[in-house]
Amino acid sequence: MIAERDRRQLSVAEGTCGETIQAGADSARGDDAATLKTEVIHWVVANHDRIEPPLSPRDKQARGLGHDLTGGLLCPVDYDWGDSSVRTAIREYHPHFRVTAFSWPNFLYKDNTFDRNNLSKGLFQGELLVKSFKCIFTSPMSAHHLEGGEGAIQSKGPGHRTRNNVAALLKMKTVQPRAIAYIAVQVRFALSSASSWAVVDEDFNYEEFYLNIVDYLEAPSSPEKAAEIKNLLLWWNR
Repeated sequence: MIAERDRRQLSVAEGTCGETIQAGADSARGDDAATLKTEVIHWVVANHDRIEPPLSPRDKQARGLGHDLTGGLLCPVDYDWGDSSVRTAIREYHPHFRVTAFSWPNFLYKDNTFDRNNLSKGLFQGELLVKSFKCIFTSPMSAHHLEGGEGAIQSKGPGHRTRNNVAALLKMKTVQPRAIAYIAVQVRFALSSASSWAVVDEDFNYEEFYLNIVDYLEAPSSPEKAAEIKNLLLWWNR
């Protein structure tokens, strides 16, 4: 039998309970946030030998824009996080360096890297995004086994049977834009220093962030952009 949280979770991801990220899914969102609170930080620190100050999987206080590592992932692509003066301006809430839902954060991009000559290159292909999707919608174990040519739904890693059973029960055979948007919200919250959920965190509005992603993926502005989105979703479902 499918847990009720899974039904609500899927409803949010597919948009069947309304247009906002809060539509009938507060309990599921809280469960997912609790899971990713620890998992995301494990993934973030995995490739770093020494992190100062340390990042705890249990305590979010050191995360957010105040930490060089999580701050770099949260930093809008419009700003150069490698510039110390920019980091200072962001942390001091300078009006020219606001962190809002209307700029894509670095973690959305493949290798957390933004190509100024190709604005959509690698967008929504970030490793944290894919791992978090697999962790929530398939199984936590499957998130640790990303291999070349393997999408978010298809996998042959440990947890394969559980993942397939859940996906089949939920009838979730493909990755849809609203599922990507939902996970992006969850990853952003996991990287933040906020200890409790709120739609608005300083200058950042999570509902606007969700809707901006949905609009980008579901209402492309040109035939060329539509082709890019089609290829992106094929990448997610490869």
